[in-house]
Amino acid sequence: MEKISSNSRKMTKLAIEALRDKKAEDIRVIDISEVSVLADYFIIAGGGNKNQIQALCDNVEEKLGRAGWPVRQIEGYETANWILLDFGDVIVHIFDKENRLLYDLERIWRDGRQIDVDELTGADED
Repeated sequence: MEKISSNSRKMTKLAIEALRDKKAEDIRVIDISEVSVLADYFIIAGGGNKNQIQALCDNVEEKLGRAGWPVRQIEGYETANWILLDFGDVIVHIFDKENRLLYDLERIWRDGRQIDVDELTGADED
């Protein structure tokens, strides 16, 4: 039973594009729609340093905002060791290496379904 809206998929694809534009590391997508009411998707990505992590955040916020999906809340921008961007149905997490290992969201949300990023973005985007 597919309960994820096409908007959630479009938002996720656009966020992945924005992350790739700024060379995000190890982008992962977890479908949490069956295990949580928080959102449909978690996107998890890494950055090499504070400046890159903030640039990743800025690019995701700008791309989704231009598409009509303004960010509802941003947490952690100043320290930039873990930035959370809440777009409602899609939540983007951008980590530095140390905090990504420490918090290990992929393990915490293992009941969700890992989505292949390339499959999600598909050849229709190229």
